Amino acid sequence: MEKIIRRQSRKIMVGNVPVGGDAPIAVQSMTNTPTSDVDATVEQIRRQQAVGCDITRCSCPDKESALALKEITRRVEIPVVADIHFDYRLGILAAENGAACLRINPGNIGSMDRIKEVVKAAKANNCSIRIGVNGGSLDKRLLEKYGEPCADAMVESALEQAKMLEDNDFREFKISVKSSDTLMTIEAYRKLAAACDYPLHLGVTEAGGLRSGTVKSALGIGSLLMQGIGDTLRVSLTADVEEEVKVGYEILKALGLRHRGVRIISCPTCARRGFDVQQTVEELERRLSHISRPLTLAVMGCVVNGPGEAAHADFGVCGGHDDNMLFIGGKPARKVKDENIVDELVRLVENKTA
Repeated sequence: MEKIIRRQSRKIMVGNVPVGGDAPIAVQSMTNTPTSDVDATVEQIRRQQAVGCDITRCSCPDKESALALKEITRRVEIPVVADIHFDYRLGILAAENGAACLRINPGNIGSMDRIKEVVKAAKANNCSIRIGVNGGSLDKRLLEKYGEPCADAMVESALEQAKMLEDNDFREFKISVKSSDTLMTIEAYRKLAAACDYPLHLGVTEAGGLRSGTVKSALGIGSLLMQGIGDTLRVSLTADVEEEVKVGYEILKALGLRHRGVRIISCPTCARRGFDVQQTVEELERRLSHISRPLTLAVMGCVVNGPGEAAHADFGVCGGHDDNMLFIGGKPARKVKDENIVDELVRLVENKTA
């Protein structure tokens, strides 16, 4: 497999997680609980942690939410980004109460004096910043200039806001230019990547439900990653928060950029299948979801492509009408009955990762 050459970006820190430079591409998510409900928010973040989330984000629409970060960050293991809009005082409170990063749009924070106060708080608390430009909330001046939301307008907004931070001697920031329009998102990131060396946070915003959002995100984020663009990502789904993280890792695994957990190679099945491949794969995904070590399983219904795929997997099975062949380390090992396939593969994986 040809290796993707990543764009050279500067490195910043989000808490203890490096973003940019030669750091692994970080997978992010966001909570949807009221941040002021500390117990519910902590429980949700722990669920994200369990599936490999590197960084999470909590919305801080009020003072109670910003103050709650102090207890939330004490009880979780991954850095928390505070999502701040309009009220610069909430950004200061969040930085003082444990946020590892502030997601802001400097343009809607207000005057340069207010931006200076937020930057001062970020510096004092080792807090980085994400400039978050969204195609749905561009400045009125830029909409009048370009006539409608577009890639050029988003890039101009991002660079203007980057200069605001640079003018305050602050460079510990990353940038996102998201839109719900996949092609506009791709174009904006490509132009921004050529215009600066700051780390880029990838995402297609408001991507939709689990199926449609996964497709849009895979196309948008995946095509950028293939071009070497992107240092961290969030898959925005109207679904359980864990699904965002899982899809993020699947995109990275498909491109050979980062591996976590069991990768299952399986056939779509046809009349030649020797066992119920779909049910087997669904059960394996469920029972192996706790595995974090990278491994590959081949679950193939017949001998047409089965032996070839299994030869390149850690473990595999090839269908043979209740006389299925189990592969270990790419080599045929023994026969296994239909009803024992899942148990055998789970046992092999768990023993190897114990």
